[in-house]
Amino acid sequence: MNAGKYELNLGTRTYIMGILNVTPDSFSDGGDFTSVNIAVNHAKDMILEGADIIDIGGESTRPGSTEVGAEEELERVLPVVERLVKEIDVPISVDTYKAAVAEAVLKAGAHIINDIWGLQRDPDIAAVVARYDVPVIMMHNQNGTDYDKDIMEEISDFFRKSIEIALNAGIKKENLILDPGIGFGKTPDQNILVMSKLGELNDLGYPILLGTSRKSMLGKILDLPPKERVEGTVATTVMGIMQGMDIVRVHDIKENLRAARVTDAIVRCL
Repeated sequence: MNAGKYELNLGTRTYIMGILNVTPDSFSDGGDFTSVNIAVNHAKDMILEGADIIDIGGESTRPGSTEVGAEEELERVLPVVERLVKEIDVPISVDTYKAAVAEAVLKAGAHIINDIWGLQRDPDIAAVVARYDVPVIMMHNQNGTDYDKDIMEEISDFFRKSIEIALNAGIKKENLILDPGIGFGKTPDQNILVMSKLGELNDLGYPILLGTSRKSMLGKILDLPPKERVEGTVATTVMGIMQGMDIVRVHDIKENLRAARVTDAIVRCL
């Protein structure tokens, strides 16, 4: 898979995606990196610790968060993207479900779009991704936590719809990545269940990203605040790799990278 000038050899090892939230209200690090300089320096720090990809988010998607418009989201993310394109040498992903934001950041040089609604929220975003010929991460999401069927079956059905949207828009099959959406449209108990069955998603035949970092599922298990859930995140990273996950999206790079290297050495016989 190519992301601009970068080649992602997914399946050969686990890739580490570093989270860079430039929001005032994200659940774990809201307000920590709202200054462009601080955000850029944090991205550089994550790369020094081993991050393969930097994922920039300009709208909090925590439960109860308020949606922001495309203009405000771009005011947050675009200056950071413009700096990082010039100052770092790893792929830049932008976490957005809005076509206007995707268009602007891709034009500025971003390499990947990470859509928390799996191309099913904004009807124009798939065409933007196709036009720029970049990878897209399609996350499972829904309003509410009620499921009529087996949760893994419903997640797979959602992905099949997202894949159809992507291919019909002209996005290449090799540019598709799936994300089961831990923490989105699911209760903590449902998240735990999905974690135990991640391997079922391999039947869809696409690379998979896992994003569990510091999330409420871990808070339920550990009874700890977000920034003290590092070890819990590491445990899910190991479990994810053992079930075939290709990318882990995390706040704490060093700890998860070390765990991923050991797990890769055993599971992938590297």
